[in-house]
Amino acid sequence: MALTTEPTVHDTGRPPRRWPFSFGDSRLNPWRGLGGLPREVWLLFATNLINRAGMMVLPFLVLYLTTDLGFSPARAGLMLAFYGASAIVFGPIGGRLSDRIGALRVMRVSLIASGLVLLLFPLAKSFTAVAAMTVLWAGCSELFRPASLAAITHVVAPEQRKQAFALNRLAINLGMSIGPALGGFLATVSFRAMFVVDAVTTLLAGAVLALTPWRAFSGVNSEARARDGAAVGPATIFHDTTFLVFLTGAFLVGIVFFQHESALPLYLVQYLRLSPAFYGMLFTINTLLIVALEVPLNTATAHWSNTRSLKVGCFLFAVGFGALGVIASPAGVVATVVIWTFGEMLLFPAMAAHMAEIAPENRRGVYMGAYSMSLSISLTIGPWMGTQLLSTFGPAVVWPVMFGLGALAALLMAYSAPRVHPRLAAVAPGS
Repeated sequence: MALTTEPTVHDTGRPPRRWPFSFGDSRLNPWRGLGGLPREVWLLFATNLINRAGMMVLPFLVLYLTTDLGFSPARAGLMLAFYGASAIVFGPIGGRLSDRIGALRVMRVSLIASGLVLLLFPLAKSFTAVAAMTVLWAGCSELFRPASLAAITHVVAPEQRKQAFALNRLAINLGMSIGPALGGFLATVSFRAMFVVDAVTTLLAGAVLALTPWRAFSGVNSEARARDGAAVGPATIFHDTTFLVFLTGAFLVGIVFFQHESALPLYLVQYLRLSPAFYGMLFTINTLLIVALEVPLNTATAHWSNTRSLKVGCFLFAVGFGALGVIASPAGVVATVVIWTFGEMLLFPAMAAHMAEIAPENRRGVYMGAYSMSLSISLTIGPWMGTQLLSTFGPAVVWPVMFGLGALAALLMAYSAPRVHPRLAAVAPGS
């Protein structure tokens, strides 16, 4: 039972507040429709952009621990494992708290607490102290993601959700194109400065949420509940069979996706004899495509059902990584990256929008938390699995396996997606 009685945006009886500018109404404008997104989505865009633009400690954590504190590589790597394990635990907690006390409060607490922990982190010197700070930092940080997804779900109409989630990812990718680069410079000067900058930007992001006016949106939409009982739903997520099927598909396609930072670089350098610089260029291509095309792509495919976007996205992942089993040229590798990047741009906004459709309105945070946890588990298992397959059996096995997992994920997504498009459901009899 929720601890708050704040109404949702759609129950306030007044239209959502918009930014006072327009991207144009022409269908030729690939950014059309963004001007119609609620003001809160743009505030969350600014929050994520500020936060991720200062995110630099995590990418350089191992380097900091080995260089500045003298940890062995194995012990430093163990801290990343602690962070990942904590993310698995705290993601669902963040989702449940979002349902009980409100997503906005969770996001504010997450950012402010994370910033304070980062300021204190350099004081930890021993293995035990660093491990404790890492778990505490991960716990505070990972509360944010499911809460932010739930917040977007509450303020955006169903037909705009894919664009809104794509805009959210745009902020994250833009920020991540700045943070690690700035962190690399600061790491050569002072690791302590890196912690301070990361902490300050995190606190600044929290200030954006704390000091700007937000409408209440943490309750249950009574109109939707009266229409079809969807706000009640199954007793627990373990009773929601289609949701469990979806989580399985998300987990499998997550394993395929995270090969880009595990099996892929090893394959390029050790088997194809390509340079690490070439691998770095692939990241640039991926990021530039996402920044330039993800929002327009999701705007252009807004009329697609989530079923279609989920299936196509998973299949593009399967083809993009599976094709590496028969491709050995640099141009061919670039083509595979383009293929699975289009899959990424379609799939991740569609998965979040799908979650908004199938989750009971009083437990959206719980569902978003479980979704976040499934991807965290993929991140924990996927890189290990891919590198083990590559080192034991070689490219002839690892890439066909990834094709199979991606194809299976596409089938599972097709089974788990609602059969009725949200726009049709909105005009259904009795709605």
